[in-house]
Amino acid sequence: MHYIGIDLGGTKISGAVFSLDGSILIQKETLINGKTGTEVGALISQLIIDICKDGEIKVTDPKSIGICVPGIAYSQSGSVWCPNIPGWENYPLRDEILRSVPASVVTIESDRTCYILGETTMGVARGCSNAIFIAVGTGIGAGILVDNQVLHGHSDIVGAIGWLGLKPPYTKKWDQCGCFESHCSGEGLATQARLFLKEDKQYKGMLREKPISQVTSYDVFAGYKKKDPIAVKVINQAIEMWGMAAANLVSIFNPEMVIFGGGVFGPAAQFIPKIYKEATKWAQPISIKQVKFTATALPKMAGLYGAGAVAIKFAK
Repeated sequence: MHYIGIDLGGTKISGAVFSLDGSILIQKETLINGKTGTEVGALISQLIIDICKDGEIKVTDPKSIGICVPGIAYSQSGSVWCPNIPGWENYPLRDEILRSVPASVVTIESDRTCYILGETTMGVARGCSNAIFIAVGTGIGAGILVDNQVLHGHSDIVGAIGWLGLKPPYTKKWDQCGCFESHCSGEGLATQARLFLKEDKQYKGMLREKPISQVTSYDVFAGYKKKDPIAVKVINQAIEMWGMAAANLVSIFNPEMVIFGGGVFGPAAQFIPKIYKEATKWAQPISIKQVKFTATALPKMAGLYGAGAVAIKFAK
């Protein structure tokens, strides 16, 4: 059996052949270049074919393929919903791959599931049976491992924690992506900064150096470093909400480890001690003392390693 992992990102697709212990033997990637719908499915199929050629894997050789997608992977149908790929509202990705790559078992998982599997097989959570990966980037999601089993839920939507209610009262502006995500994702941080800029007419700090509509999370982190008052306000609010969300997950699932990753943790990794301190106010007191908060050990590779782990786990 040959084990192949594919990680579908926003701008590129990464693929690798894995050994049984989860190590990468061959790695390759291709750019998406704005392709949509079936074109992206064809790119994935071609990348798998190219990897097989590089690894001298024959068409008839048995293959187990794990695929990490940024969205929802429906386990029963093999279809996916990926909001950043036009035409992938209910795209039959598994059928597409099986048509192009015969003699294969194809298993598709959400990126948050792959992140936690990547960390528990090759990352900072190796050896953990109960761990949570909080991914904070354009959106917010959580991969949840309980007693060595990744949770999926009734319709494979477990971990959509961007919709956690953390700041009442409810407002309609949270309908699209949820309360937590509206405040604390990459776009959420920028949105909060823009709101504060509109509200504070007297403010004349560095975030005024560009049009309000162009302020990004990168500007917020740069401003925080220079003690800009609005940037500090945005980040302190996010630390509070990251801590509350993590506390809720700790109280519910009693993990050994909570791992923070995604594009925001990057620059936000420096705040993990403050996030833990905030979480101690809200979490079940015994559980929070037993858990470790840490940054990902695989900042750009958790999804690919997780896809490899999926391929190995579901090989038949």
